[in-house]
Amino acid sequence: MKFNLIDIIVFVVYCVAIVGTGLWVSREKKGVKKDAKDYFLASKALPWWAVGASLIASNISAEQFIGMSGSGFAIGMGIASYEFMAALTLIIVAAFFLPIYLHRGIYTMPQFLEQRFDKRVKTVMAIFWLLVFIFVNLTSILYLGALAINTMMGIDLMWGIAGLALFAAIYSIYGGLKAVAWTDVIQVIFLIGGGLITTYVAFQLLGDGSVVNGVKELATKAPEKFDMILDKSHVSYNELPGLSVLIGGLWVANLYYWGCNQYIIQRALASKSVDEAQKGLVFAGFLKILLPLIIVVPGIICFVMVQDGMIPALSKADEAYPTLLNMIPAGVKGLAFAALVAAIISSLASMMNSISSIFTLDIYKSYINKNVSETGTVTVGRISSIVALIIACAVAPVLSNLDQAFQYIQEFTGFVSPGALAIFLAGFFYKRATANGALAAAVGTFVFSVLFKVFLPSVPFMDRMGIVFLLCFALIVLFALIEKKPVDETKVSYPKGLFRTTKGFKIGSAIIIAILVFLYAIWW
Repeated sequence: MKFNLIDIIVFVVYCVAIVGTGLWVSREKKGVKKDAKDYFLASKALPWWAVGASLIASNISAEQFIGMSGSGFAIGMGIASYEFMAALTLIIVAAFFLPIYLHRGIYTMPQFLEQRFDKRVKTVMAIFWLLVFIFVNLTSILYLGALAINTMMGIDLMWGIAGLALFAAIYSIYGGLKAVAWTDVIQVIFLIGGGLITTYVAFQLLGDGSVVNGVKELATKAPEKFDMILDKSHVSYNELPGLSVLIGGLWVANLYYWGCNQYIIQRALASKSVDEAQKGLVFAGFLKILLPLIIVVPGIICFVMVQDGMIPALSKADEAYPTLLNMIPAGVKGLAFAALVAAIISSLASMMNSISSIFTLDIYKSYINKNVSETGTVTVGRISSIVALIIACAVAPVLSNLDQAFQYIQEFTGFVSPGALAIFLAGFFYKRATANGALAAAVGTFVFSVLFKVFLPSVPFMDRMGIVFLLCFALIVLFALIEKKPVDETKVSYPKGLFRTTKGFKIGSAIIIAILVFLYAIWW
């Protein structure tokens, strides 16, 4: 992909805006040092729009731009169910998960598990999250991001990994969550704006200069790409197994990711209040509905262009988005590339902050130095971010040995999310759930998933997650019935009105639900 002067200017403006904003909001007042609340929870001062923007910026990375556009090319709009169902999940998390977290005043997800169960459960899950965040998530973001840049710009993979790591580290390690969240507001403007402009130009290209004609061409020449619910005869049924998308395992993936994942939920924990956090999640829900237009539709447009002979056949579906970027005009190309880099950098910065939060507060402060000062806590947080980034940079190139790195990563995460979700839901709403039951579910999620993978490989991945979740929850219930421990009301009782929501939240949620019903009704 060739850049001219205007593209370079646009990209440089983006880089300066991000680094400048990150360093500006990270500055310390004279004589005042950051404490743990400042560094890990942005002083609990984030307004709703910053919460929502940061959630989306953290969520979207290279794998969405490249991978979901590729799935749009290969499968069609059905892959957008991940985004549409996430919008509905955000409402549920906002109404029922967030009030509990904020009522307990926690900083991390393991901290909640210690309050509800015991230190063993906290430590097991903290170690698990650290391993997954460093060796799976952080590593894959670096690798896939550098791979995308290599595909489009020809930059060597190792230099791409190093460059992305350095860019994210410049402002996020020093500034903590405040720097991450406030730069995410800018990141999401580039991400959404650049993505929409790319889609607009792609429609123009398809419609011979007319967006309206482009839309008509897409609807006429690829109607099969707008089936949201796939039947068993579809070649991609195993990835999106029919109604399971609406009533099965996709709920497990989404509720775990949006409601029990430090990497995501930390923004909501940093909000000014429950009301602000809930409004932020509704805002994020609206953005999730918009995202398929940015990351799925371009892939379908590319499919029609190949059909019409406008571009050569692709060797693989994941080439769809980079191919489109090569076709768009100067200036827009720089903005589109900035959008892709924004998605990568915001995800990297968010992941580093989550790793440092869990290590510092749940491991270091619990086992290594219980009396560490506030400034010492921040220092450990910064050092742990640097160490995690160095490890991930060293491991990232290894992923090039895998044929489909992202699919392996998704599968590994899917081994764990059913049990983790079962533990959290039991912790929230099942008073008799015990620590031993939670530990059994933590082990069971791996055991059950491996057994399904080995002995029932024909079961679709999404269905397997749903079944394993039910088995893990059954384990928790079984332990509760066997142990018959008395209920500790201090751990499971909530104040009256905790789950009450504002009129604005209800209206926003109703609009999201109405939009989703409409979309599935027309594209069933």
